[in-house]
Amino acid sequence: MSYHDHSDHQYAKNIRAGAPAAFKAFLAFDQAALSGSDKVIPRKYTELMAVAVALTTQCAYCIEAHTKAAHAAGATQEELAETTMIAAALRAGGSYAHGFMAMKFFDQAEQASVA
Repeated sequence: MSYHDHSDHQYAKNIRAGAPAAFKAFLAFDQAALSGSDKVIPRKYTELMAVAVALTTQCAYCIEAHTKAAHAAGATQEELAETTMIAAALRAGGSYAHGFMAMKFFDQAEQASVA
């Protein structure tokens, strides 16, 4: 059994049936954010940002859809590679920054055990 099957998107109908108002609102928001008529950011850059977010959230479906959309919008393989490395750096940076919290909690635990 695979957790991610390409055909899993067929289950969107279950979400749509179970929460129709929220589903409709989500689709409208998604459409407005990614390709609304009032967008200032060019489509290629919107899609590259979407790829970066998809890489950090590890959404396989989003990675596929937005990579293909970025290609269609004129993104190059080099731009996709740079986007990938930017996403990796920020993901790693997040771990590093959260390490500050871990160090703080360790210090707090250390101080509590001494008291």
